[in-house]
Amino acid sequence: MTPTSDDPLLDELLNGPRFRFGDWPVAAVPKAAAGVYSIWDQAQLLYVGMSGRSADESTVQQKQRADRPWGLTTRLASHASGRRSGDQFCVYVADFLILPELTPEDIAAIARREARFDDSIKRYIHNRMCFSFVETRSGADAMGLEAVARSGGLGQLPMLNPSE
Repeated sequence: MTPTSDDPLLDELLNGPRFRFGDWPVAAVPKAAAGVYSIWDQAQLLYVGMSGRSADESTVQQKQRADRPWGLTTRLASHASGRRSGDQFCVYVADFLILPELTPEDIAAIARREARFDDSIKRYIHNRMCFSFVETRSGADAMGLEAVARSGGLGQLPMLNPSE
């Protein structure tokens, strides 16, 4: 299924409930699901991502029966952590939103290990950002929806990861 700009899932990403990263963990996020999420700072779309890339419908169902965190919840938890290691969203937040605002004193404190850069990232994410999400039946469905959203399907391009 190839989503279009009038897809109800895109509408849900744009107009559905938004959840604050500062409230993480968020009970509304399913324990195991493939899907797409949008991350916002007020009305500014910052990032669009997905989870479940290689999962077909059967794999998603198996993951749900396993009753272990997988997919959307693990991806959003990684973003909520603020840790750059292995998380491209946190790297983008660090590089494009926080680094330009650091003072020489901030940089010196990080270099002396008196402050942790990842703590600043987490604080920024928790204080300013919220997310919405939709579940999809498979990773392929999530990839298609993510591509449309990253190319302007939500009415604006995401600031941190627009479609190239």
